[in-house]
Amino acid sequence: MKTASINEGIEFSEKKPIIKVLFETSFTKEIRIAMQKGTLMREHKTSYPIVVEVVEGNIDFGVENETLNLKRGSLIALDGNVPHDLKAIEDSIIRLTLTKYDDTNRVNNVVTS
Repeated sequence: MKTASINEGIEFSEKKPIIKVLFETSFTKEIRIAMQKGTLMREHKTSYPIVVEVVEGNIDFGVENETLNLKRGSLIALDGNVPHDLKAIEDSIIRLTLTKYDDTNRVNNVVTS
């Protein structure tokens, strides 16, 4: 058994999203992304499917030449190799579910490069 809190120990930065791996299981990696209002995650993609959940806040999620406004409680699933970007419209907490085959360092590289 593994447990984590998506709401405890939240840190925001005006410069970039803050990425925290909550835990890894035999089949997924669960990641929290804390985005302060106005921060961006530039366009990126992964070879594997992902699921994004907006736990708190409001983001613009760019995908397939459209921008979806995702608010608290919204979920989106993407197949692999689908370019997407995120912009925080307000302070937001996002849960990202990756397959165990994906690399969590890839997510960190999106916000640091």
